[in-house]
Amino acid sequence: MPLYRLGPLEYGFPPVEEALNDPDGLLAVGGDLSPERLLLAYRHGIFPWFNEDDPICWWSPDPRCVFFTADFKPSRSLARRLRQNVFRFSVDQCFTRVMEACAGPRHYADGTWIQPEFIANYTLLHKAGVAHSVEVWNADNELVGGLYGLNLGRLFFGESMFSHATDASKAAFAYLIQLCRYWEIPLVDAQMENDHIMSLGATLIPRHEFTRWLERCADLPAPDWRQAPPFMPC
Repeated sequence: MPLYRLGPLEYGFPPVEEALNDPDGLLAVGGDLSPERLLLAYRHGIFPWFNEDDPICWWSPDPRCVFFTADFKPSRSLARRLRQNVFRFSVDQCFTRVMEACAGPRHYADGTWIQPEFIANYTLLHKAGVAHSVEVWNADNELVGGLYGLNLGRLFFGESMFSHATDASKAAFAYLIQLCRYWEIPLVDAQMENDHIMSLGATLIPRHEFTRWLERCADLPAPDWRQAPPFMPC
C-alpha cells in the first residue's frame, strides 16, 4: 500500500484501511499538529507519533490496544496501596506540567516523542476542554505521577503517563478508570501494546472493531471534567 503525504487540512486523512500492512499501521506523513488536525485524526482512529528530527507520522495500528473499563481490576498490591491513602488525586490542575513530566527522561529510552510542539498544541486542546490530565500527589504535595489524554464523546484516548514514586502512574490510571466508569465511558484507547500497558489489563482488538466504537461513542456528549468525583479507594 502507498504511504500518503498529507496536504491542507480540508483534504483530511486517507482511510485507515490504507495504513501499511504491519501491526504499527503507519498511514501518512506530513501535515501539522494543529488542534483542528489532531481532533480530525483522533475522531478517525489516527494519532501522531514521531521522533525528533523525523517528519510528522500518523498511525492507525491493527490490532488496536485498548482497555475495557468494566473489566479493569487493580492488582492486589496496587489496591492495597490505594487503600493506604498515600496519594492525593486531582484532575486538570496542571495539565502542561503532566505533559512535561511525561516527556522527561526514562530509564528505558533515549529522548522522547513528546516534543515542545506536542505540548503546545495539546495544551490548546486542554484549554478547549478536550485534553485532560489526572495528577497524583504525595503527602508533601509534590506531583509524583499522572497521565494525560483526550476525551471525545464517551471515549478516552490515553497518551502517556509518568511516575516519580512507586505505583504513582498505576494509581493515576486506576483513578482514570474510576472516572470513566462513573461517566459511562466504556473504552480507553492505549494505541499500541507494550509490556507495561498489557500488565495493567489491556487487550487487543481488530481495527475495524475499534472503528465501530468510534462510530458509536465519539460523537456523544462528553462529560464535564470540572465535575469529576473524588477518588474512592478500591
